Amino acid sequence: MSRALTLTITTPTRVLVAGLEVRAVRAEDESGSFGLLPGHTDFLTVLPASVLRWRTADDVTHYCAQGGGLLTVEGGTRVAVACRQGTLGDDLARLEEEVERLRAAETDIARKARVEQMRLHANAVRQLMRFLRPARPGTFGAVGAEAATTDADEVA
Repeated sequence: MSRALTLTITTPTRVLVAGLEVRAVRAEDESGSFGLLPGHTDFLTVLPASVLRWRTADDVTHYCAQGGGLLTVEGGTRVAVACRQGTLGDDLARLEEEVERLRAAETDIARKARVEQMRLHANAVRQLMRFLRPARPGTFGAVGAEAATTDADEVA
């Protein structure tokens, strides 16, 4: 079994960490925080905005605030993180503030999407009501009402 992991962290526009040899990786997914050591089984998980940590052979811990992405482990030796955005640094407090900012932005985007979805739904219901409401000139329901009145008048 290998004594090290190879860590790669990428964004769509940059390679933040390329094939760095590390002793351990700590990450967080929706189920909570977890650690990776050499020999870990193959693994794939979605990462929310969080701080990724790793320890190098000289026992120094490094950090990356990442804005959500995918983490994979292959062959028990290769750890790859593909994230939307990432910031490397050694100031954990500053990176945690960055993560809070990223999470707030994600929450705002989700809220705006829900509002837009509700607006579209309400518009669709209004359109249906407009076309199906009976006895209004120029609507689908009015045609049926007018036809029923005309047929009844002819019979009498």
